[in-house]
Amino acid sequence: MKIIGLNAFHGDSSACLFVDGHMVAAVEEERFRRIKHWAGFPSESIAFCLQSASLRLSDIDVVAINTDPKAARWKKLGVALSGRASFSLIKEKLLIRSKRKSIEEHLADAFPGQSFNGDVEYIEHHIAHLASAYNASPFESASIISVDGFGDFASSAWGWGNGGEIDVQKRVYFPHSLGIFYQALTQYLGFPHYGDEYKVMGLAPYGKPVYRELMDEIVAPAEDGGFELNLNYFQHHTKPIGYEWGGGSPKIGRLYSDQLADLLGSVRAKDQALEQHHKDLARSIQDAYERTFFSMLNRLHERHQSDNLTIAGGCGMNSVANGKVHLNTPYKNIYIQSAAGDAGGAIGAAIEAGKRRGIDSDGFVMSHSYWGPSFENDEIKRLLDTKKDELEHCSVEKMPLDDLVDNVSDEIIAGKVIGWFQGAMEWGPRALGNRSILGDPRRADMKDILNLKIKRRESFRPFAPSVLQEHVKDWFESDAPVPFMMKVFQIQAHQRSKIPAITHVDGSGRLQTVTEAANKAYYKLIQRFYEKTEVPMLLNTSFNENEPVVCKPEEALACFLRTNMDVLVLGSFLIRREGVKTV
Repeated sequence: MKIIGLNAFHGDSSACLFVDGHMVAAVEEERFRRIKHWAGFPSESIAFCLQSASLRLSDIDVVAINTDPKAARWKKLGVALSGRASFSLIKEKLLIRSKRKSIEEHLADAFPGQSFNGDVEYIEHHIAHLASAYNASPFESASIISVDGFGDFASSAWGWGNGGEIDVQKRVYFPHSLGIFYQALTQYLGFPHYGDEYKVMGLAPYGKPVYRELMDEIVAPAEDGGFELNLNYFQHHTKPIGYEWGGGSPKIGRLYSDQLADLLGSVRAKDQALEQHHKDLARSIQDAYERTFFSMLNRLHERHQSDNLTIAGGCGMNSVANGKVHLNTPYKNIYIQSAAGDAGGAIGAAIEAGKRRGIDSDGFVMSHSYWGPSFENDEIKRLLDTKKDELEHCSVEKMPLDDLVDNVSDEIIAGKVIGWFQGAMEWGPRALGNRSILGDPRRADMKDILNLKIKRRESFRPFAPSVLQEHVKDWFESDAPVPFMMKVFQIQAHQRSKIPAITHVDGSGRLQTVTEAANKAYYKLIQRFYEKTEVPMLLNTSFNENEPVVCKPEEALACFLRTNMDVLVLGSFLIRREGVKTV
């Protein structure tokens, strides 16, 4: 049974391929289109999935998508008849859906000359989210929760997973949404783009939650274990917001109402200087999200009494809150897959479609994120041969892995910035050691060096550490495995001064744990750095420059050549900006 799962017509469009219950490939469309959060039909991702298994479209039994237009139809009708949603809003949503081609039409356009003879399966949005985490986790049984903006008229769903089956016990429906709360307040703080919520997380540690009482006016836990928004401060339910999902970067209009500024003060303009007021607001927003989220989880635990929890949905990307779950709830074991947001729904859609056809995916556990395109050394060599003129002032050497990690670790110790391109591309938004830019975590100036040479991003945003799994307990206030960089933990106080480049202002770090089994080359590099410095980690950030993470060797090389990156590693090839050597 061959099943393609899709997240389509939404931000972070993606596709994955399952064969007999096991995932073969998964990738996000933005990596091919080179537009962040690309929204639309993921034809390039589908093409990669087919190519990875030497298949044609006619070989596919099912295409499953993480939305079901028929879901919550009575809830939708009730809201429409109640007058709680304006006619113009309802009209906007109907027009968007009426203009959309069918899956079959999109496939015919994207793959001319190939026929699709299988079934199209529509999977309710939060079912897909829940399955993408629970059915990819190592847990036989677990509490399960999905929290995001909206999908199929719901913003949250939670329940119980057992024996591979999902029991949804509660949902929060439109217009209440914890994702909309965070996104609207992100806009209010002057970060208008789709996906900017991580900037609020990065800014929050610079402030204090002095606006807690005001936040309690905006969002509060509900009696049934969910939450409610004070809708006076929002307008997503009263007028068209201008969602654009047709292809390209997603755009969303203003979500908050004028009354929010009456409550919190003037809206920050996009280019206005950040003041302490804004930092305190960011901290208060994060604090309100965490208190609401933990309230939900504690009510969930009262019902199930389990040590295990899986988290999915766009809010599952809130790594700061994720790292505090074990401190604020009884849950001990928390699993979040590497694409917790809507992209990851493609996996859940494929798994659910398989279940409906008797396909068992219980043997599948997502323990690594390396599901995207990979490139052989012969391909890289051909690329370098075509770029000799542009590499005139660079040395290019091919070497075995042991020599490579020895040379690169020395370059990192010397303060150089390294582009590290290896193996299969990561699934999800994080660079996890195959499409990474690396630096020395011990250097207090490394953050400034990276921003000056390449990243050019806000100074308040932190860089992350990649740590050898066996040494985590010696450096962090946790020994949990975090292979997907989805949790922020406190760094032990006596160690913080040793690694200033990855220690945030509040003493925390967004952790990625690395094992040899998951990523041999990256593990060996960190191990060699540790042998030379007694520090078992590297600074790791995504290999990009204000663009999606690089996918192909030519994109990595182009980024190297147009920035001030010092060293580039492409597979077995080490490229330095210095005297020329032959390959």
